[in-house]
Amino acid sequence: MPWKYSGRGGPRPRPTRPSWALALVVLVLSWCPVQASADDVAGAVALLEQTSKAFASVVEKARPAVVFVQVEKTVERGGGFGHPMEDPFGFFNDPFFRRFFGPQFQPGPRKYRQVGQGSGFIISPDGYILTNNHVVGDADVIKVKLNDGRQFRAKRVGTDPRTDVAVIKVDARGLPVVPLGDSDALRVGEWVIAMGSPFGLVGTVTVGVVSAKGRSRIGINDYEDFIQTDAAINPGNSGGPLLNIRGEVVGMNTAIFSRSGGYMGIGFAIPINMAKVIKDQLVKTGKVVRGWLGVVIQDVDEELARSFKLEKVEGVLVSEVADDSPAARGGLRQGDVILRFNGKKVVDTGELRNQIALTRPGTAVTFDILRNGKHKRLRVVIGEQPTEAAETAAGNELLEKLGFTPQELTPELAEQLGYRMGQGVLVAEVAPASPAAQAGMRPGQLIEEVNHKSTPSLDAFFKALSESEKTGRVLFRIREGRYSRYVAIRIE
Repeated sequence: MPWKYSGRGGPRPRPTRPSWALALVVLVLSWCPVQASADDVAGAVALLEQTSKAFASVVEKARPAVVFVQVEKTVERGGGFGHPMEDPFGFFNDPFFRRFFGPQFQPGPRKYRQVGQGSGFIISPDGYILTNNHVVGDADVIKVKLNDGRQFRAKRVGTDPRTDVAVIKVDARGLPVVPLGDSDALRVGEWVIAMGSPFGLVGTVTVGVVSAKGRSRIGINDYEDFIQTDAAINPGNSGGPLLNIRGEVVGMNTAIFSRSGGYMGIGFAIPINMAKVIKDQLVKTGKVVRGWLGVVIQDVDEELARSFKLEKVEGVLVSEVADDSPAARGGLRQGDVILRFNGKKVVDTGELRNQIALTRPGTAVTFDILRNGKHKRLRVVIGEQPTEAAETAAGNELLEKLGFTPQELTPELAEQLGYRMGQGVLVAEVAPASPAAQAGMRPGQLIEEVNHKSTPSLDAFFKALSESEKTGRVLFRIREGRYSRYVAIRIE
């Protein structure tokens, strides 16, 4: 039985699931008759050998383009909400998910140096590298180490916290690259290979399958369309490539679901098609401009389907249309059910939100809707998402003063806590002795309104919170179980 060191009290046995290689052996040998001939066994072994060589060939070609990323940041000493000295491995203590990026700290007399690591992959011979925003987003120094031992200082080209995509660049020519594939063509059940530097172990390779596609509303990023995989990924894999069996990047390893801080069989990767759209904008302009429709939407359940004369549960419901928005100008109304976007069936709110955001402003699109039991087709010109960065930045500054962290409500959390989707945003963390804590806010509560405006999503939350920047006070309506109350907090 394999052994795993527990950290205290010495080693202890820990059962593990069969490796992918063993599973493949069992599968191949199961094809052979019970009374297998020597030729049958030899053929099965030959098939396994070919499969093994195929994986090895993919890794050999991709490995030179997979890099180890080390970052440094000098941080002022002195506490405050979210200060790393209070929680040197804060990403592991996230109440719902664990990030890969694990900082380590070396305190000084007045300042300390925060050191972290992750992975990345080279996408152009002249030194452009894709990685995660949470690896390099606010680093002062970025160092990149190649598989051949060469090391470079890298500059940050651009980052997008809302998708967790970042582009960095090293000053070099003729670098090895890894080809980018088509994540839309990826199928559940396909073999995938994860590469990176888990726990600083450079050049690590693991193999698994695509467990699911289109995972959204998990609460990791604002815009989510994750590939879920059971390829073993751990802290330090963040930003590394997820490859298909042709050696093409189909995803960027980003996060894991874990109760221990390590691998538990559930990992998430950003689809490379989403990352490519973000990458192109970051390289060209250093920022991301998103499409905007101007609606609040919610998923359709069985009761809503019957109420809005749908034959089955499908599409998304428009619950609010902003005045003078692209949606209003295009004829969308409150109560419309969007069934198709540009001819493609609409699955849920997360998918539609991503599609709108990735559409270039000024693009004309079509919506097939159901209104009062009648089908209609509308043509809408997508606008540019207004003041997104300013609202989010202002909101984050206010949250730091208030002393709490909000999170998007996911279906799993809604069921666990007794809320419903679209009802509000969740209080994830509250700093001790903060204004929020003194007002009685605590993790697990639901914020249904901010400044008398409903908050069905984080976008709506930040927009409503931004008004408090001028007034110096904020009014929350908070629910806990069956009861809700108002909480007013002055912002110092």
